[in-house]
Amino acid sequence: MDTLVTSLTVFVLATWVGFEIINKVPPLLHTPLVSGSNAISGITIVGSMVCAGGGFPVLASILGVSAVSFAMINVVGGYLVTHRMLKSFKKSRT
Repeated sequence: MDTLVTSLTVFVLATWVGFEIINKVPPLLHTPLVSGSNAISGITIVGSMVCAGGGFPVLASILGVSAVSFAMINVVGGYLVTHRMLKSFKKSRT
């Protein structure tokens, strides 16, 4: 029970700190920040895959699968946004 309370506390604090940091970033810097955070999401994917398939209790496996899903959405979205941003800097050949 203590581990669950500690884990939930860390999750809530990390969510709050992340929200506060992202809200303070100007829109001009948001896209490079997203592209840089893809590496962090990659680490999240590895950790959540270990949790999902590591033979842990059912709740940990469910949370691991959902973490893999959300981290993959974040990584793919970050790459799409970065690709769109880089595409806007290319000169057109017309």
